[in-house]
Amino acid sequence: MATILVIDDEPGIRTTVRDILEDEGHRVLLAEDAILGLELMTTDRPDLAILDVWLPRMGGLDALAEMKRRRPELEVVVVTGHGTIDMAVRALKLGAFDFIEKPLSMDRLLTSARNALEIGELRRENRNLKQAAAKLAGVEPLIGSSPAMAEIRSLIDQAAGSDARILITGENGTGKELVARHIHRSSRRADRPFVEVNCAAIPDTLLESELFGHERGAFTDAISRRAGRFETADGGTLFLDEVADLSLAAQAKVLRVLQEMRFERLGSEKTISVDVRVVAATNKNIRAEIAAGRFREDLYFRLAVVPIHVPALRERRGDVLDLCRFFLEKAAAAGAPVREISAEGLELLCARDWQGNVRELANFMERLAVMSDERLVSGATVARVLGEGGIRRQEPELRARYGKLNLAEARELFERDYLVQKLRECAYNIPKAAEAAGISPSGLHAKVKKYGIEQER
Repeated sequence: MATILVIDDEPGIRTTVRDILEDEGHRVLLAEDAILGLELMTTDRPDLAILDVWLPRMGGLDALAEMKRRRPELEVVVVTGHGTIDMAVRALKLGAFDFIEKPLSMDRLLTSARNALEIGELRRENRNLKQAAAKLAGVEPLIGSSPAMAEIRSLIDQAAGSDARILITGENGTGKELVARHIHRSSRRADRPFVEVNCAAIPDTLLESELFGHERGAFTDAISRRAGRFETADGGTLFLDEVADLSLAAQAKVLRVLQEMRFERLGSEKTISVDVRVVAATNKNIRAEIAAGRFREDLYFRLAVVPIHVPALRERRGDVLDLCRFFLEKAAAAGAPVREISAEGLELLCARDWQGNVRELANFMERLAVMSDERLVSGATVARVLGEGGIRRQEPELRARYGKLNLAEARELFERDYLVQKLRECAYNIPKAAEAAGISPSGLHAKVKKYGIEQER
């Protein structure tokens, strides 16, 4: 479902267009002039605007220029009852997606709206890819001088020249995604997309669409064609994070694509061929999962051509010193006064079993930089901050909230809490909150309905 803004001074046209678009499953906003339309564009952030040229208070072409100034990514379909070639050329130069003359052909308008929404989705995907590329360009280094880290760097170098699939194993927070990004950056595909899929976060019913894409009308919310992650990663690297959380049915579909590098979008019979390097990761004991019948052995052999294990931080305590220095340098660059930790403080940090591994240590070092104004942090300060706000302090609260739930129920509760927080941060603006959460507006609408989330007054 998309949000579409209709700006027209004729009530009959507004009503007719609204009814047709709502029949298509869209949310429709109405404005009788451009001033009101610009206000709605700012507060409700529509995905598409349908704009009349002849309007009171502000002309449509002036409104178009202002819309594009405020939101360049917004697609705008311009309509008019007195169009000229010069007017059409001017509208297209200002950034209009299409120019349609009245009396309106509703079939033509619907086709234009569908195409504009599809182009808008593709542009958003392109923007996300560019953001991922920018993040990749500044990927953090692999910190650590332990033998284990030296071996990981060696494996990355050896695998860089090939397209061999890689399976990265290790506990949560050890840096599996970072290893995957270094593999991509070291490969011949470095200038192509790095596309990440969190397999544990996608419901089984949506996984096929997420991975392989869909055509318009393939299912209820499929309002336009969408490329899947395999297609988006063409020429680059696809990172299947938490791959052991895939259902057996999903594993069979992934295995088929890995064997052939071909697939069909949902709702299409057209076969798409791609050139993708697959890197996967899991925090589970994959051999135990195979023995228990929860993971296909043939898929494991397809993925683990080059296995890389990232050990827990407690197994490479010498790396704690390197990591602490790295995180202190980041804190200093952000303006924190902390520069060094005393020998006593470092001893405490190295002796600790970091259950959350590097991720937990990074969070602690940021907290230490905020809560200490010492340039040389004492052992007493480290001990105090370790005792405040740590994992153990949170355990009673977590047990009270999640203790009686199974895994699926706990995930749903966390997802609801997360979405409520995002909606609050975005003043319950659905498109804005969806973008912040990394999902589509229609996906967020569905989850709001599923969890019965209501706007707070």
